Amino acid sequence: MNIKISQVANLPSRFGQFHVKAYKQGEKEHLVIYAKNLEAEPIVRIHSECLTGDALGSLKCDCRDQLEYALDLIGREGGMVIYLRQEGRNIGLLNKINAYALQDQGLNTIEANHQLGFAADERTYEIVQYILNDFNIAKIKLLTNNPDKMNALGDIEILSRVPIVIEANEFNAGYLNTKRDEMGHLL
Repeated sequence: MNIKISQVANLPSRFGQFHVKAYKQGEKEHLVIYAKNLEAEPIVRIHSECLTGDALGSLKCDCRDQLEYALDLIGREGGMVIYLRQEGRNIGLLNKINAYALQDQGLNTIEANHQLGFAADERTYEIVQYILNDFNIAKIKLLTNNPDKMNALGDIEILSRVPIVIEANEFNAGYLNTKRDEMGHLL
């Protein structure tokens, strides 16, 4: 893997005092946000980019709620968020918006991705093991509801799964049901 790594910088946030470090892998630039009191076996959230949720506050998904939950938790207890640039389960922003349009016509998130020629989830996680190795972390408590993430971390030992409990709303209830019923998310 040809990866460029940034320096470490401070990031004061409404969630706490963090450090940040970036990793450039090809055209994608990933970010690690971590508490100053990072432990040897930290809580880790692997979060994929969601411009519509994370930045714009979309109610169609639970992404922003999950990100804020994770940042609040690591701000209080320590740990890290690995923010992966994999918009729309790695189909890109343009295709994600096309998938949204198909969902507006009645397809669920998986059906919309399939209609566009994609798998239900195109994300990969090889960079996560690289990042954790760079931090000399071999064991983590994984903050996730997604079993695919639990199975994708190679030699990293998952000591426990820490669930993220987010309330559904009228706009994302069907989406969350699809994630639970068809993708095996532990909701």
